[in-house]
Amino acid sequence: MTTFVDSGLDADERVIVETAADFAAKRLAPHALEWDAAHHFPVTELREAARLGMGAIYCAEDVGGSGLRRLDGVRIFQQLAYADPAVAAFLSIHNMCTWMVDEYGTTEQRAHWVPRLASMDTVASYCLTEPGAGSDAAALTTRAERVGDDYVLTGVKQFISGAGTSDLYVVMARTGAPGPKGISTFLVEKGTPGMGFGAQEHKMGWHAQPTAQVVLDGVRVPAGNLLSGQEGIGFGIAMNGLNGGRLNIAASSLGGAQAAFDKAASYVASRKAFGSVLLDEPTIRFTLADMATSLQSSRLMLWHAAAALDAGSPDKVEQCAMAKRHVTDACFTVADQALQLHGGYGYLAEYGIEKIVRDLRVHRILEGTNEIMRVVVGRSIAGRYRQN
Repeated sequence: MTTFVDSGLDADERVIVETAADFAAKRLAPHALEWDAAHHFPVTELREAARLGMGAIYCAEDVGGSGLRRLDGVRIFQQLAYADPAVAAFLSIHNMCTWMVDEYGTTEQRAHWVPRLASMDTVASYCLTEPGAGSDAAALTTRAERVGDDYVLTGVKQFISGAGTSDLYVVMARTGAPGPKGISTFLVEKGTPGMGFGAQEHKMGWHAQPTAQVVLDGVRVPAGNLLSGQEGIGFGIAMNGLNGGRLNIAASSLGGAQAAFDKAASYVASRKAFGSVLLDEPTIRFTLADMATSLQSSRLMLWHAAAALDAGSPDKVEQCAMAKRHVTDACFTVADQALQLHGGYGYLAEYGIEKIVRDLRVHRILEGTNEIMRVVVGRSIAGRYRQN
């Protein structure tokens, strides 16, 4: 059991959190360092998580989803990331894709795909970023041309988690003019002729999930694979998916940082230097106090943003961006401080701290860089004050 199952949860919330914590402690934590060293993608364990309802957390129950809230989701990812941030982060991406199909899919698309995604018999990847279009996602150049009853997709997607292993790819492609209104979303199955994958990327962290290019060379898919059946709304689908994705990645940072904090606090409570236990040194206690405060502020901000997204609040986009920016920055700092408190031992792989630091670093980049989160929040502030 982790140390941060909040005492204010009601009975149902506590069951959800404790189920995730128990699964993470038994099925993820014992293998996290091994998977990291071997670059092993634990699909079997992900499917075990799905059998507990974690493959489609906030999707509708009529198609196999768990019907939970975003708030429940961030608490679940927090617990999973306590054991392994890299695995939790991939599951968050899969859930984002599943929600997009559930929320925007036609009746046929929902019935066909969501049950498979919920069980993770079908594993999904999100394909927005391109080699020349990272933060400027609306400038993507992957094309989807209508040819009879099909669409033909051509282009390259970059930094795709799960590439080469996942079964379904949610691909944003241009069907119209330049800009966001010319983008549509397609469901592309692995094995479709013309789909290929680049070499696996060698990354600083996230070793327990594969990352590669997705190459689309004249990939022909039926028109029925156009998500929602409408052209031109794909950018909105992608951005709405990212609201929840940003919360989940922030939750993964929070869980990893909490694990690092607990390791550091235990370490300084048992380690002696200059004749006394490190925990008795005031500067050490001050550092731990700042770390604990950062964790608590991150937790409260994250839960507030999740509640705003659940409620459909007018400022939900701003709240999600704020939470993503603050939590991923603050929690990376906490993990780095935990490594520092371990001294040289923190730099060794066997203590598990350096893995957390490596895994959490990318959270400040993906799902929209933290610089872009500032753009989002700044735009909202400017809009409010201009109106006044």
